[in-house]
Amino acid sequence: MKYGNGRLSVTADEVDMWVLFSPDIADYVAKGKIWASPDTGKLLDYCPWLRKNPISGLHTCDIYYDRPSDCRYYPVTVQQMIQDECEMLEKNDLINPVKTQAALDKLMEDSRPSFD
Repeated sequence: MKYGNGRLSVTADEVDMWVLFSPDIADYVAKGKIWASPDTGKLLDYCPWLRKNPISGLHTCDIYYDRPSDCRYYPVTVQQMIQDECEMLEKNDLINPVKTQAALDKLMEDSRPSFD
């Protein structure tokens, strides 16, 4: 998936905010879909905002504080990350997926919506 090709959704409110405050992000929206080439409008296979640090090998998001809701709530499970070939997974994460899931839940507890 690599977080592109129209597989992520975005709300109209998010697009409106980007248009007003982050037009460089809004440039990657076409017909309500993200992430699209600003030049051609064609959906991109990869998120243009995800960067791999050449030294650490870890990935970071260039628009972390302005990222869409789909990104804010992702991932839910380690299994989902494996299925999506998530760039954030490291080899050590796969050794003990139960421990990794617990760490993921702790890390994401403030960014996921409450379902109570």
